[in-house]
Amino acid sequence: MLPEAVMVLLPFHQETLPRLDNYRISMRNLKRPSIGELQGEAAEQSITIPDATEPEPTGGHIKLGWIVGVLIPCLLNIWGVMLFLRLSWVVAESGILQSLIIITISAVVCVITTLSLSAISTNGEVKGGGVYFIISRSLGPEFGASVGVVFAFANAVSASMNTIGFCESLNVLLKNNNLKIVDNGINDIRIVGAITILVLILICCVGMEWETKAQNFLIVTIVLAIFNFLIGAAIGPGGDDTLISKGFVGFSWNTFKENFGSDYRYAEGVNHDFFSVFAIFFPSVTGIQAGANICGDLKDAGAAIPKGTFWSLLISMTSYALFVLFAGGAAARDASGIPGDLVNGTIIPSELPCMANHTCTWGLFNSYEMMQLMSLWGPLIYAGCFAATLSTALTNLLSVPRLVQALGIDEIYPGLIFFSKPYGKHGEPYRGYVLTFFISTSFLLIGELNLIAPLISTFYLASYALINFCTFHAAFVKPLGWRPTFKYYNAWISLFGFAMCVAIMFLINYVAAIITFGIIFALYLVVMYRKPDANWGSTTQAQQFKAALMAVQRLQNVSDHVKNYHPQVLVLSGDPKTRPPLVDFGFLLTKNNSLMFVANIIPVRVGYKNRLHLVKDGQKYLDARKIKAFYNVIDGFSLEDGINALIKSTGFGKMSPNIVLVGYKPDWNRCRKEEVESYFSILYNAFSQRMGVALLRLSNGLDFSELSPEVTIASGNNSLNHLNTPNALGFTNELMPAANAASELLHIDSNLNLASMDSPNSSYTVPQPAPMPNMQRSSRSYKVNGTSDDPSITYHTKGGSEIPQSLLDAMTIFTRKQAKGTIDVFWLYDDGGLTILLPYIISMRSHWANCKLRVFAMCHGKDEETEEKSMASLLTKFRIKYSELIMLKGVSEQPRHDTILKHKRLIEPFRRSARNEFGITDEELQNMAEKTNRQLRIHELVVKHSSDASLVVMSLPMPRKEAISAPLYMSWLEMLTSDMKCPVVLARGNQTPVLTLYS
Repeated sequence: MLPEAVMVLLPFHQETLPRLDNYRISMRNLKRPSIGELQGEAAEQSITIPDATEPEPTGGHIKLGWIVGVLIPCLLNIWGVMLFLRLSWVVAESGILQSLIIITISAVVCVITTLSLSAISTNGEVKGGGVYFIISRSLGPEFGASVGVVFAFANAVSASMNTIGFCESLNVLLKNNNLKIVDNGINDIRIVGAITILVLILICCVGMEWETKAQNFLIVTIVLAIFNFLIGAAIGPGGDDTLISKGFVGFSWNTFKENFGSDYRYAEGVNHDFFSVFAIFFPSVTGIQAGANICGDLKDAGAAIPKGTFWSLLISMTSYALFVLFAGGAAARDASGIPGDLVNGTIIPSELPCMANHTCTWGLFNSYEMMQLMSLWGPLIYAGCFAATLSTALTNLLSVPRLVQALGIDEIYPGLIFFSKPYGKHGEPYRGYVLTFFISTSFLLIGELNLIAPLISTFYLASYALINFCTFHAAFVKPLGWRPTFKYYNAWISLFGFAMCVAIMFLINYVAAIITFGIIFALYLVVMYRKPDANWGSTTQAQQFKAALMAVQRLQNVSDHVKNYHPQVLVLSGDPKTRPPLVDFGFLLTKNNSLMFVANIIPVRVGYKNRLHLVKDGQKYLDARKIKAFYNVIDGFSLEDGINALIKSTGFGKMSPNIVLVGYKPDWNRCRKEEVESYFSILYNAFSQRMGVALLRLSNGLDFSELSPEVTIASGNNSLNHLNTPNALGFTNELMPAANAASELLHIDSNLNLASMDSPNSSYTVPQPAPMPNMQRSSRSYKVNGTSDDPSITYHTKGGSEIPQSLLDAMTIFTRKQAKGTIDVFWLYDDGGLTILLPYIISMRSHWANCKLRVFAMCHGKDEETEEKSMASLLTKFRIKYSELIMLKGVSEQPRHDTILKHKRLIEPFRRSARNEFGITDEELQNMAEKTNRQLRIHELVVKHSSDASLVVMSLPMPRKEAISAPLYMSWLEMLTSDMKCPVVLARGNQTPVLTLYS
């Protein structure tokens, strides 16, 4: 064994043994080598081997066991103000039977919640934050944060309630000794309570050691006070007429029968019933989370929380039941306190004069001092009451700042970050203590214990309900990470506990329940709106995956139907940051309706890490643009092979693309012949795989890579900077030509002209809405997102020179609001309806709502009027709303001479000769003369009718490898799309219907 940690250089092939440190979430370097290192990508690696006996760093904290850390805090929280000040009153109102039922219901809620809490807390290490940490890591930050805030607030108010109880008891003690501070009433409670809370806060600030010592003293005092009461009640009044006249008559069967049933009365402005009394009692059993609240300070939270919490429940509930039996069996509900009212040495309530006049001042109903009266030694009950109330308040005040600190550290709510700052070697949240003091003191000023208790009950029940739901959800979804070591839980019992808590909330006070859930929902919406960068592997994520998986599997067994057709587009854009119009057009077709895939093919191997960076940066760009799409990068394939692989493998089952969207290649007549052949093959292969094809051409081109050699993506507090050049991705100089060739082949549009720009070097930035301070921003920047309220994407030049407006218009053509115009559709061939469906989808988008649909169709016969009616009827049956239907006349006529000359000049460099074996033969020209003339004539008609259109969509000629060469086919596409200022889309379906006439 090494005596101390040393640095050792190990060869790349040597692996490490399983170690606990390798699986901890920490900032320390992982000892486990990566795949790359094991495969030999690094010649050697540096590994730190610590001493095997080295203890884990504790950060200076005192780690607690299950007795001191869980059992005692839970008992101190449960044995609170109700034990000595309100339990006798509960017996008077509800009687012995219903009081035991109240305790039983409370115990059932607590036991079920403890089972759920134990299961969650033993499913891995539990960090600081208690209930918030448990719920947030189980159901996600939305539920965890909202319940965490409510729970922290409930604890702060609970501290106020227990402090009020302490002050009430102190007032009684002072009054019995003829002393007072101001009025021996509510003002005294406010003065003493504020000072008490301040002192308790200071004790918490001292640290865990002092707080633990104080708890040990308090628990001993409470236990002595409990036994003091039980022994005194068992012994009885001993014939003391004064005690008997005040209601302490000793154990008797008559007294037990008299107090066995309920006797609900009007008290403190409320007509009490079972649930109103339950609401006042329930906060006395809400201490089961005390151990979880300080779980970060426990040695073994997973073992300590279940063990300590169950023992505390057993002990406390037994003591409550004994108190009910002893108080109900040995004391009368009403007494006058006058010995002369006794009949044969006992109290007969029906004959008491004070009963008729409602002036009884003693008995279980009328005096909160019955515990002191019945005890063996009265002063010890005061001490026990002080200890119970102060200990519970102390535990509550200790847990609130830690909850707030956990919320602040996770940066869920910005307002809480200020209060989460740690101080000292123990990281104490002093600012959180100050916040807790003000909240608790504010509610303390109410001064009425019975008014605060129902509010606390509602908050605690809401948090307990969520704890039970967390366990049910995790056990129901059963993610692989759900492996609690505590086995004595059941998903359906947890669900029953959730329903039980909610039902009790509404039975206590439905208004308070609605308000509580309203607060939780509002806090939930805040987290949903802020979308914090928190990924904790919640069961909500597991449920989403499971639901999606089941839905896809069910969808796989559903036959396709034309009514449910969705255009699912594979966009061959390359790097999406350089061709925003192509990506925007694809999203225009799929927005909120279907799937969209964006693909980039790199013909060289770039390595796993570089590819991962490319995918992450591309996806961040799409997310910043609010484009819902999936981005993928394929490397190590030629462009043609890569696209074939994408068409065959992208997606899964029914969630696969059915349309390939490509950019037009305007430099086809200047590039290498292999590129033209490859581009033609890509279109041909797409149809061979039964895909629809859409081809987009802009007058200014699609490629804007010259504006963006540098990419900056900011997210949260981090920024990633990557040059949009091959070298930045790890390409060697020898591989750069191959990488550039792939980009040029399919996408680069040489029509882009930046000669008018002052500086040829420019950049674009993709920040989040709030730019980071270290980001260099140009003095001139231009937003390209379509919405005016989203400044997330901006293009700008490094030198601050102005970008031509025409270029900006081309970049934002599919994201900005369009002026009044037309979308012209040249539905030339029946392809199943895709040519007419795509422009119809575009016309339904809000940005294109001002553009009306015009449909152009060809006439095949002499009866043009009949064909027009037939086409109109077809469109009507398809429910396609259009503004005008125009039948194209003269398609079979000879093109104009200038059009023919233009086409001849276009194909002249590609004519086959002795010197040029690649190209168009005379035989091919002769065989294709009729079809060529038709394309030229269609070009003339498109220019004639649609020069002022906002968008032109026309049928794409079918590429047939055996019938037409690549250059001649590209010349057709060039003629069809040239001389147009607006975007032109050539589209063709796979001959399968995408429109239907039937309902």
